[in-house]
Amino acid sequence: MAKHSHDFVETFEGFLGYGFDRQSDENTLQVYLQKFSDDRLMETILKRMTDDDLAEIFDIIGRMLKIHLTEPEYHRLFLKDEERQETAHGL
Repeated sequence: MAKHSHDFVETFEGFLGYGFDRQSDENTLQVYLQKFSDDRLMETILKRMTDDDLAEIFDIIGRMLKIHLTEPEYHRLFLKDEERQETAHGL
């Protein structure tokens, strides 16, 4: 069974547009990020990006993870490291 999902982009039928209101901004960003991370798109675009482009995206994502997730959330939600979570909680 896959650990990652991109269900939102497959099912969202609402308004997409940035700058209208917070909920629309969140929905739009989620759709864009899920579409952006599509395997076929990544295979194409990564080869065309400069080293600076790669570093910029890596730094932004790393900064957002560090600011907005606790360490347990980082392991559970981003790394999908369920085994570490069980060990960390003494299970």
